[in-house]
Amino acid sequence: MADKERYQMVVIGAGPAGYVAALRGARLGLRTALVDKRPTLGGTCLNVGCIPSKALLDSSEQYHRARHGLEAHGIKVKGLTLDLPTMMRRKDSVVEKLTGGVAMLCKKSGIDVYTGTARLVDAHTVEISGGNGEGTESGSISELTADAVVLATGSVPVELPSLPFDGKQILSSTEALSLETVPKQLAVVGAGAIGLEMASVWARLGAEVTVIELQPNILPGWDPRLAKVLQQEMEKLGVKFLLKAQVEESTQSKKGVSLTVKLKDGTATTVEAEKVLVAVGRKPYSNALGLESLGVAGEKGRVTVDEKFRTSVDGIYAVGDLIHGPMLAHKAEDDGFAVAEIIAGKPGLVDYGTVPNVVYTWPELAAVGSTEAQLKKAGIPFAKGQANFGANGRALAMEESAGFVKILTHSETDKILGAHIVGPWASDLIAEIVVVMEFGGSAEDLARTCHAHPTLSEVVREAALAAAGMPLHSA
Repeated sequence: MADKERYQMVVIGAGPAGYVAALRGARLGLRTALVDKRPTLGGTCLNVGCIPSKALLDSSEQYHRARHGLEAHGIKVKGLTLDLPTMMRRKDSVVEKLTGGVAMLCKKSGIDVYTGTARLVDAHTVEISGGNGEGTESGSISELTADAVVLATGSVPVELPSLPFDGKQILSSTEALSLETVPKQLAVVGAGAIGLEMASVWARLGAEVTVIELQPNILPGWDPRLAKVLQQEMEKLGVKFLLKAQVEESTQSKKGVSLTVKLKDGTATTVEAEKVLVAVGRKPYSNALGLESLGVAGEKGRVTVDEKFRTSVDGIYAVGDLIHGPMLAHKAEDDGFAVAEIIAGKPGLVDYGTVPNVVYTWPELAAVGSTEAQLKKAGIPFAKGQANFGANGRALAMEESAGFVKILTHSETDKILGAHIVGPWASDLIAEIVVVMEFGGSAEDLARTCHAHPTLSEVVREAALAAAGMPLHSA
């Protein structure tokens, strides 16, 4: 065993929570080490999640527009073909550029990077085995000591007992990002963000896609009106939806997978698919860390922490998907930033009430804060304002009129409590509402802010005007 290296902070996991914690800690003067099983940094998000999926979403949208979306603009395309290997190489190059950028930032910040499997010997000792990257030799065991250990090991896809992943016919999101050919039929089990994004990609590229969801609506937990608009737009792509439906049995053969699906009326149907993507959620990953033996408390798979990200064991912190809050990369980044500041003796805080959620289909969906159902359940009096993209000049010029913006406010104070968008570039439009909410602002604050014309952002302003009782272009 190599001599022990001593650090002020050791971060286990190099995803958005982990590498951000390491970068912030190092730049605050902490001697920092970063440990990950992968030789490339960035975790699931950069390697097999957010980034490659968005690259494929953008590429497939370009292909779809060239096939179906340009004639209204007077652009006709003939002889169009799909070069899937080139599309995949582009996706991989985007991933390599970003993961390489994280590695460069860590090096410039003086962070020691270790590749291998980490295990906590005690609250201040981390053992790393099986390394073959910077900081470790292949097959060696290194031991690090730290004043503070940050757990940032993220999450993994949930596997269904009836549909165990085999990476060939029964896929997780990881394999769905790297198919060598477009499947003739793709069944997607789960109508959450990941399932719908992957359904969009492969439907645009020519697959016959069927989405199977146990709940009565796609995107459970979202505003149902947003979900309905998205479902209608995806049905135009040819995507079929079986809602309030459950896979009861599966049979695999050389040709593919046959799924027996129980429908909401109690009858059963058969869905034939070349590939099946199981996308029913993710669960925290903390295997082999040794948390139980150290007495680190948890509940329902998540590590329990206080407002300063401290676990039940002094000196051990946890962030990102391991703890409470939405399993989102940007939430994890904020956790990592805050925990590093706390360890360095500075104040650090994350307001989970202003963490936006986005689905990167087309149209996109974005939301922040409370839904109408949540406000009603809590007994909070609220007002709402809505504006449609169909009345917006820029949206009409873009041929992107589907969708709307809805803003919810406290009916007595006008404070913005939530916002929900389905439409073009909702992922970008949500940001200004998040900023207003972060400052405790009102719908009138947003409504009286001048927005450039013609822009999509004017729909946000129109919704704010309506919520504040000053509708202009909306009824």
